[in-house]
Amino acid sequence: MDRKFWKNPVFSISAVIIFILVIIGAVIPKPFGKVSGHLYDFTTTKFGWFYLLTVFIIVIFLVGLAISKFGAIRLGGDEERPDYPFFTWIGMLFSAGFGVGLVFWGVAEPMSHYFISPLKGVEPQSQEAARIAMGYSFFHWGISQWAIFGIVGLVIGFLQFRKKKDGLISTALEPLVGSNKHLKTGIDSFAVIATVMGIATSLGMGVLQMSGGLEYVFHTKNSFLIQLIIIFIVFVAYMLSASSGLNKGIAYLGNFNLAMAIALLLFFFIVGPKVFILESFTLAIGDYINNFIRYSLRLQPYQGGTWVREWTIFYWAWTIAWSPFVGAFVARVSKGRTIREFIAGVMIIPPVFACMWIATLGGTALYSDLNKGTQIAEAVDAEVTSAIFETLKHLPFTGIVSFLSIILIFTFLITSADSATYILASMTTKGSLFPPLLVKMIWGFLMSAIAAVLLYAGGLEALQSASLVSALPFTLFLILLMFSLAKLLRKEPITVRPTDIRRFEKIEQEVKKKESRRKKK
Repeated sequence: MDRKFWKNPVFSISAVIIFILVIIGAVIPKPFGKVSGHLYDFTTTKFGWFYLLTVFIIVIFLVGLAISKFGAIRLGGDEERPDYPFFTWIGMLFSAGFGVGLVFWGVAEPMSHYFISPLKGVEPQSQEAARIAMGYSFFHWGISQWAIFGIVGLVIGFLQFRKKKDGLISTALEPLVGSNKHLKTGIDSFAVIATVMGIATSLGMGVLQMSGGLEYVFHTKNSFLIQLIIIFIVFVAYMLSASSGLNKGIAYLGNFNLAMAIALLLFFFIVGPKVFILESFTLAIGDYINNFIRYSLRLQPYQGGTWVREWTIFYWAWTIAWSPFVGAFVARVSKGRTIREFIAGVMIIPPVFACMWIATLGGTALYSDLNKGTQIAEAVDAEVTSAIFETLKHLPFTGIVSFLSIILIFTFLITSADSATYILASMTTKGSLFPPLLVKMIWGFLMSAIAAVLLYAGGLEALQSASLVSALPFTLFLILLMFSLAKLLRKEPITVRPTDIRRFEKIEQEVKKKESRRKKK
């Protein structure tokens, strides 16, 4: 086995820092949680505007790039074709990108907004509150989130498969910052640390929800000990998956996750209020489009309040924190696709599925509270991890479907963590596409350990704080990545598409005909 990774400063620096954080969090959890809370408040208060502006600019940049002449450039050679079939590709995007988060928040977010409205002056738990809750949930899980993943993935994929370079963040920034060895080490080390914190947040949320689900189904106690056992079982499972390689473990589980998610979606739709779901989906899409700019740039400097900080800014920071991982993974599985296809696939298909998921699961819960007098929103406000299971209590086959939901969360956790160990190992072995298993195991352990420590130190709040604080400097990297990609693309020969060739041939024929008619005259 190749052990040269020990000599890689990116590996040693990032691994040591994460290990130190694990030790501090385990030894003095209360001060650790308190400090993370102060950093959370400082970051959201002083730099919330920076997160919002950056994400909005990224969306505009990618849309413009997709419809430009550069959209025809392929991530690979001009004759190269995708490595994975479309269904497998989408399944892998879901597993890596947002599977755990969507299962966690699919019911919890709309019900939270329904219980306490995002907008002042709206009566809580009213029809208007329900409509705003659905529209805002669509916004948080829409194209903005995936634009963040997309910009990182696009730059890495372009460099790896088109320019035959490594897929490191520092390499992507070389056109702007140069190739100073120490600067590159610092950039890559920070990208690894931010990624670990982002993944720990997702892993921790999934564990919290599994623990809550087990309490609902099997009446076990929702304690830190149970959460620790779940983390250990997930760790063993994703290490076994990681040892099987990218084309087996992640690909198979990705297909399984997508199939299970679709099955759960269909179950809710079939037994739920079908017309209400379809109408709320349609209305929320319209509200999302109408309010996109408003929500994208919404802050509260005049009226005060912390809602935007606690929701939108947290979402963007969480997404940015683990964008090096998701971006690198999305790039890895998107080899052979054009820039236009990549952007369309990443920014349209997962968000549409996410909105369908929220409309179906969240819509079922909203309908139940609005029309059947249930109190799902109150239960979610008291314990956010109970959202999906509280909703299932009011549907047929509660026990079976609740158990299957736990299985889905479990497999999403495995594939997310499996994907993360692969990418972290690649990032710390100079961008290797086939990193050593030992490196993946080390990162798997550290990732599980930091998630456990954060849960021990402060639960969901500590998880959110860690991802938000680590995301702040990386937000600056995202802006630089846009400039770097633009600079690279300007130097790239434009791929001539078959449609362009046919259009040129048609124009040429018309010119010849006109010339022929002119000569006859």
